[in-house]
Amino acid sequence: MNNAQSFRLLLLVAVVLTGYRAWIIGHLGIDPYVDEAYYWGWSQALDWGYYSKPPLIAGMIAASEALLGHTLLALKLPGLLCYPLTALVLHALGERMFTARVGFWSALAFLTLPLVSTLGLFVSTDAPLLLFWALGIYGVVAARDTHAWRHWLLVGLAFGLGMMSKYTMIAFAGSALLVLLAEPGGRRQLLSIKPWAAFALGLAVFAPNVWWNVVNDFPTFRHTAEITRLDSRGWAPGEFVEFIGAQWLSFGPLLTLGLLWAFLRTRRLWREDRYRRLLLFVLPLLLLVSFQALTGRANGNWAAPIFVAGCVLVIAFLAESGRWRFAVSAVVLNLALGLVVYHWPDITQVVGVELTAKNDPYKRARGWSALADQVAPVLAEHPGAVIVAKDRELLAQVIYRLEPPLYASWNPDGGVADHYQLTTDLNRYRDQPVLFLSRTAQIDDVASRFDSVTTLGEVSVSVHRNFERRLTLYLLTGFRGYP
Repeated sequence: MNNAQSFRLLLLVAVVLTGYRAWIIGHLGIDPYVDEAYYWGWSQALDWGYYSKPPLIAGMIAASEALLGHTLLALKLPGLLCYPLTALVLHALGERMFTARVGFWSALAFLTLPLVSTLGLFVSTDAPLLLFWALGIYGVVAARDTHAWRHWLLVGLAFGLGMMSKYTMIAFAGSALLVLLAEPGGRRQLLSIKPWAAFALGLAVFAPNVWWNVVNDFPTFRHTAEITRLDSRGWAPGEFVEFIGAQWLSFGPLLTLGLLWAFLRTRRLWREDRYRRLLLFVLPLLLLVSFQALTGRANGNWAAPIFVAGCVLVIAFLAESGRWRFAVSAVVLNLALGLVVYHWPDITQVVGVELTAKNDPYKRARGWSALADQVAPVLAEHPGAVIVAKDRELLAQVIYRLEPPLYASWNPDGGVADHYQLTTDLNRYRDQPVLFLSRTAQIDDVASRFDSVTTLGEVSVSVHRNFERRLTLYLLTGFRGYP
């Protein structure tokens, strides 16, 4: 199979798999996850930054909805497209560094990773992050070979756009620097202007988000510091084990074994430029986040970029070791695992097992639209009412479904823990009625701040026999402000 044939075959596989995932979204009958609905809200007020993330994901959702309208598929389209595009970049990377066959199977390995199979159904900041991480690696590898301006500018653009996707991209700059420092030719390139111009381009692309943070008292930087617990460290071996388990699940059982095997051969692989470069785009971030997990807290997806170079590393290593059957088996197993997850509700139905809150992996994305639809007629009876709730998830889901003109977060402490608390203030609407949405029937702490409180009743949706969504609705007037 020559280069053109492998690319055409991969393109066909990517199109079919992406179409299948789009169909699965409808087949599962799911609503947006909380972060998806949250990001959609950002897309309705485009800015250079948001409370917890840089702005690129919001811009991508806005562009998608401009093409397809306000639909679930439009919301998820950026995620659906970024992963196959990343696979195409990995094909080019594997082909450039090794062979067309390695490029094809590296790309296919990425497309079928359990991580990608899962995230492929949802829109998240990891989608563009992995795409620009892959483009950045390709640019660095090509720039080392050609010294061409176009490749260094690709590195800079990928770095900047990656930073506008998720701050994890800063680790890419560290790995790229290590790649250059590890090779005599790379150290000579560091004496030229090209890599520094690339870095400056990346900073220029990222600069608007930095300025937004400056103007808004650094909310995204503060949030990043808080979730990584920079101010409090401890010994947390349990979280480390959980993190390592998440990496095993994300990469797949056999591919993880292949990666561990490659790690055991690091001393030999280090002597080859191509393997050393891939290792330097895997090990530093993996070690950094592992340390974070061991001493504080780390989510499983924080090390997701390691799987970009990791796919090429494992497939190339197995190919060189004459273990093609193992490599193919690893990909096929991951594909099978993805199919099981996608069709889990169908499988439970076929075998006669009731789908419940305990065995439904999609329960967090069920019932929200039906619940919001029950709120809609109540809101229609009180035009001009401001929708208010205490928690981010509830606000995000109702705002996504109903698109109310007025909403605010209940925030008596004045703190900032999400974008609603950063950008909304109930004090602006003192003369307007409030439609308060509560998960509990007791709101004494809220009611005491209003002149009038009327209970409008409950709305509920039964998702499973042992799982329902329920809200109590209140009409509040005469807001007296927070003390």
